[in-house]
Amino acid sequence: MVKKLVVKKLRTVGKDSQLSATIRESAQQIWLAGLGAFAKAQEEGNKVFDALVREGETIQKTTRKVAEEKVTEMASKATGTWDKLEQVFENRVARSLHSLGVPTRDDVAALTKRVAELQAAVDKLGKAAVAKPAARPAVAAKKAVPRKPAAKSAS
Repeated sequence: MVKKLVVKKLRTVGKDSQLSATIRESAQQIWLAGLGAFAKAQEEGNKVFDALVREGETIQKTTRKVAEEKVTEMASKATGTWDKLEQVFENRVARSLHSLGVPTRDDVAALTKRVAELQAAVDKLGKAAVAKPAARPAVAAKKAVPRKPAAKSAS
């Protein structure tokens, strides 16, 4: 549009001074059109920028939520895998210790219980043995003194 205006004015203007005035006027119009376009772009640009920021915030919230869900899911899978690995390791160690003849915790607990039972039985027998020898000497003394039948007198 500006070009048509310039061409039209150039045809109508015959003198150099008129030509330079027309060029100046056209340049002024172009300058003003550029400023208007810049202002419009700046105004619309701010609106577009704000809209992009809002859209970015929405996308960030959505992706954060999805990422947290995935992290939770992967953590639970990793925990399950870790538990399985730990169980496999414990089983292998237990088999190795068993093949070497190392007693298990349950074996030691059972032996400890059995030792305690035997200790109680020994203590009980020891108390009974101490009580019986005190009673036996009196019984033995009676048996040691045999009674002789009374002698018949010769009268």
